[in-house]
Amino acid sequence: MQDALTIGLLTEADIREIAAAFAALGWRKPVGQYERYLVEQGWGERVVLVARVAGIFAGYVTIVWRSGYAPLREAGIPEIVDFNVLPQFRRRGIGSRLLDEAEGRIATHSAVAGIGVGLYADYGAAQRLYMKRGYIPDGRGLIWHGQQVEPGATIVADDDLTLYFTRELRHPV
Repeated sequence: MQDALTIGLLTEADIREIAAAFAALGWRKPVGQYERYLVEQGWGERVVLVARVAGIFAGYVTIVWRSGYAPLREAGIPEIVDFNVLPQFRRRGIGSRLLDEAEGRIATHSAVAGIGVGLYADYGAAQRLYMKRGYIPDGRGLIWHGQQVEPGATIVADDDLTLYFTRELRHPV
């Protein structure tokens, strides 16, 4: 399987296939999202890495060079965002290979990578993967809709409830 795995940059030809794969799962990831990603990639704001197994779309990860999360942005730490491997391709090392490639690209710009992860069970595999790779919580606690959750607050456990992590990729020079 490893020989059949390829990772390349998002192209216009990928967009409809990716959106259709997620639509088949009932996930709302429309064509317009990937069209925007392609434009942002062209502007140098985002990198979108697409994994294929024997030519079939398997997953992707994106890097944003200027994080939407203020502590990462202010520290100049790029963020890995929107990381997905289709269920039928999970537990084959594809996610790890995507992260290897993403971290390698980040390491040419920054000694540290950042990543946010959701907190309910659907994110369990990602949570375990990030911990195995050496990501540690940034120490700022729960973030919901970009804001730190205060003790005693009532919030909705949705995709916007996250915990942010960082990982040192190389020692600063």
